[in-house]
Amino acid sequence: MIGLVAATGNGRRNASHLAESWDDVRLYEGRPGEALRRAWGECDAVVLFLATGAAVRLIAPLLEDKHTDPGVVVVDDAGLFAVALCGGHDGGANSLAHRVADSLGATPVVTTASDGLGLPALDSFGRDLGLRLEEGSDLAAVGAALVSGETVRLVSDRRLPLGPLPDNVVRADGLEPPLLVISDRTTEVPRPAVVYRPPSLVAGVGCSRGASAGEILDLLGASLAEAGLSEGSVAALASIDAKRDEAGLLEASEKLGVPVRFHPAEALAAVETPNPSSVVREAVGTPSVAEASVLVAGADLVLQKRKSAMATVALGRLPVRGKLMLVSLGPGEEALIPPLAREALAASELVVGLDQYVGRVRHLLKPGARVLTMPLGDEVARAEAAIREAGAGGAVSLVSSGDVGVYAMASPALELAGEDVDVVVVPGITAAQAAASLLGSPLGHDHASISLSDLLTPWPVIERRVEAAGLGDFVVSLYNPRSKGRDWQLGKVKEMLLAHRPPDTPVGIVKDAYRPTQRVDLTDLASLRPEEVDMLTVVVVGSSQTRLVAGRMVTPRGYLS
Repeated sequence: MIGLVAATGNGRRNASHLAESWDDVRLYEGRPGEALRRAWGECDAVVLFLATGAAVRLIAPLLEDKHTDPGVVVVDDAGLFAVALCGGHDGGANSLAHRVADSLGATPVVTTASDGLGLPALDSFGRDLGLRLEEGSDLAAVGAALVSGETVRLVSDRRLPLGPLPDNVVRADGLEPPLLVISDRTTEVPRPAVVYRPPSLVAGVGCSRGASAGEILDLLGASLAEAGLSEGSVAALASIDAKRDEAGLLEASEKLGVPVRFHPAEALAAVETPNPSSVVREAVGTPSVAEASVLVAGADLVLQKRKSAMATVALGRLPVRGKLMLVSLGPGEEALIPPLAREALAASELVVGLDQYVGRVRHLLKPGARVLTMPLGDEVARAEAAIREAGAGGAVSLVSSGDVGVYAMASPALELAGEDVDVVVVPGITAAQAAASLLGSPLGHDHASISLSDLLTPWPVIERRVEAAGLGDFVVSLYNPRSKGRDWQLGKVKEMLLAHRPPDTPVGIVKDAYRPTQRVDLTDLASLRPEEVDMLTVVVVGSSQTRLVAGRMVTPRGYLS
């Protein structure tokens, strides 16, 4: 919950705006000091609509521990700035400052050294990947080295999709401090070091009815110690469906702070395990619970089952998962690159795409990010290269103009990508949408998009689709309408559509939408000149209802009638 405290009329207006816009806020009325004290004890963060000096005096007596105090953002009376005053990382004030600024049209002000220099905040580094900070890590010493530009070595058991790293963070094999260590192993590391535990382990658990949480946790702890593995890397427990109501198992999972994944006996019985038991088969319908649960969870067995009086535990390590982001860049105008696309690009260590597309976004990449460009026509090779890098544990963006899912790279990438990578599709503005916005509202009613390129689709199939669109009286957006090697198809489509709609049907021709060379023309179907169209053009052919209103192409939806 976020508390809102204001002292002036302007402040109260801005606070009320946030209270009406957000679901996770509470407006505290009354004198600012008293309101702040109530918010401080009840909220995770506080937004103060006050001068920074007044805010400092009010919060000073309340500050106790940066790890537990709420984050504080201060907004000036004019609503020009949202300042992360304290609790930038632990209290979430840095991200809250950006959120407040977005809502109020203000400028976020973040002064923590790591954020100011574009460096990772060590206390939240990798949090989106589930990394857990090991207690006792040398945050201050390693953070100081990072900010001062010293070489900080990153040692990781395996590659993770961490995104681009600062120049002075160097991947290494040797444990030479200052260090960032990502490992599920309990090996001693030299200091200063910051240690992170990845969520890489699954503990398979079998137990007799009535087994206590203490016995399960003791066996788990002993098993982890034997294997030299950290409890902080246990991502989940796994067991058989029959144990869904086992109180000791559920309590153990709650104390660990991880979920239990339950699997049916049939699935467990279908996998081969090192230590099957006929007694277990008789009892629950599968010869293995602990080891089989690990394998069914998709993990590799790293410690065979260990037993206590009423429990069994086996340990497995999950395979590495990279991230593949299929990113839409929209048309040519930079302002139309979606915010989600900007976030994905900033989080990418490799960006793959055509040179002209990658060139548009190089300035949005963080230092350390790499690019891989391939020529037009190598779509499968581009998809394979991006998937290969993501499959190895990288954070990769595969970019396309327009919308990546429309006549672009999402289709081949998703055909080829397996379950070993996480895929995120970032939507964008399509070429047809961009052309339509420049023409007016030609897509105001039912419409279809058809590519006239017969490189991948046989021409007879394209003809059937054009004929269907003509019969259905759809507005038609024509992609890839004409090239040097395909100079007759658009003329043929013109003839086909004239058989279904009047010669004066409006037609919009948009070339290089939202680029400096943009050109927008209006004509009619009878007057359409295919020789004036090229591959960088979208042709929008209206339906029988489309008309020109004040020089704009409009397909009525029917509201006015």
